[in-house]
Parts: sequence; C-alpha cells; structure tokens
Amino acid sequence: MKMGAERMCMPSPSVEQFADAVKQTVFANKRWVPPPGKGSLYIRPLLMGSGSNLGLGPGLEYTFLIFASPVGNNYHKGRAALNLYVEHKIHRATPGGTGGVKSVTNYSPVYQTQQQARAKGFSDVLFLDSATGKNIEEIVAANIFIRKGNVISTPTLKHGTILPGVTRKSIIDIALDFGYQVEERVIPVEDLLAADEAFCTGTAVVVNPIGAVTYQDKRRSIM
Repeated sequence: MKMGAERMCMPSPSVEQFADAVKQTVFANKRWVPPPGKGSLYIRPLLMGSGSNLGLGPGLEYTFLIFASPVGNNYHKGRAALNLYVEHKIHRATPGGTGGVKSVTNYSPVYQTQQQARAKGFSDVLFLDSATGKNIEEIVAANIFIRKGNVISTPTLKHGTILPGVTRKSIIDIALDFGYQVEERVIPVEDLLAADEAFCTGTAVVVNPIGAVTYQDKRRSIM
C-alpha cells in the first residue's frame, strides 16, 4: 500500500497502523471467521481520496479502511481450468504508467474487454505488452506463470507493468523449494502456447490452472 500510495500522491498508514487495523478488523469480525478447513476470512485494505476540491489533483482528504468477508472452500471447488482470450489490440498497462500499482487504474479500463470476452464464453482475458504486442503480461486480476519441463517462468516486473503480488512471490519461493528453476523474464506469447502447463495466481483466485488459450482466433489447449 505504501508503494502504491506514493505513486498516486496519497498519504499512507504506517506499518504499525496498518497491522493494528487488520487485527482490529479481524477481531471485530471473528464470528465470521470460518472453522479450520472450511474457508478463510478475505481481508481487503482500501485507501481512497475525497474532499471538496473540483480541480485536477490529489484529494484533500483520505480514508483508510479495511473490509472483510468470509470465503468458503467451495469458492474454488469444482472450478474448471480457465479458458483465456489473449487480447492483442487493447492494453492493460504501459511502461512508466501504473500497471505495477494496486489501484483502480489497473481494473476499470479493462472491464469492457473482460465483459466482451466472457460473453463469448471465455473465463478471462490475458493482455500483451503495449510496447511490442508480442509478450504476455497479466490477466485482468491475476499474475500468470508457465511451466516448460523443470522451468517455471513469469513475466518480469522490471517494466513496471506487472503487479508484484504476494501470491506471486509465494509461488516463486515454493517453486524454488520444490527444485524448480524459476525465471522472471519477458515471455513471448509463443512460449505460452508451447508450455507444458500454465496457471494464474492472485489474492482471490489463489492458484488456478489454465486449460486453454485463444490467440488470434486459434485455440490451444495447455493441459
């Protein structure tokens, strides 16, 4: 949150304030925490600006809040592997923009593309880089990984167009512990089409397998 707030010219709570707010939220909603093995309590922090200014610029006031919701294990139970549409005309992020920041700017511009893809029967949309239109970057609300043999790859963060999520980092650490070679690199869409396995990760989606990818009207099964 601190990194994103700085990029968006917003004040942010200290680490101590943040941790205390999370603890208070969980304690106040402890009756909604599912029993062990039955689910989890989804916690989402939010920082938003407000104020009476009409001009273009940062807000005059800011509100930091945390909301929580119980999520059962059936959120993912029986969920089919994702059927992705690779969008090659609309781009989610640009180098130097806010693609690497957890903000509304990463979601609202792609809702229309996502709705259009879902109307055609796809699960979600995978976006390519805006510089070349040849490399995979991110799904609407999730990071992507591919596996070829013993090598697991995920798009690099160095261009500032990928969200550095904690689930992404956890998968990298776990993969290394299991003996996989992990690469954070530029990934041409052809590498995805030739992968032995592909999956996406995120706070809400956790880890979901990718079963098929459609690129330029050609469908390719991954699993």
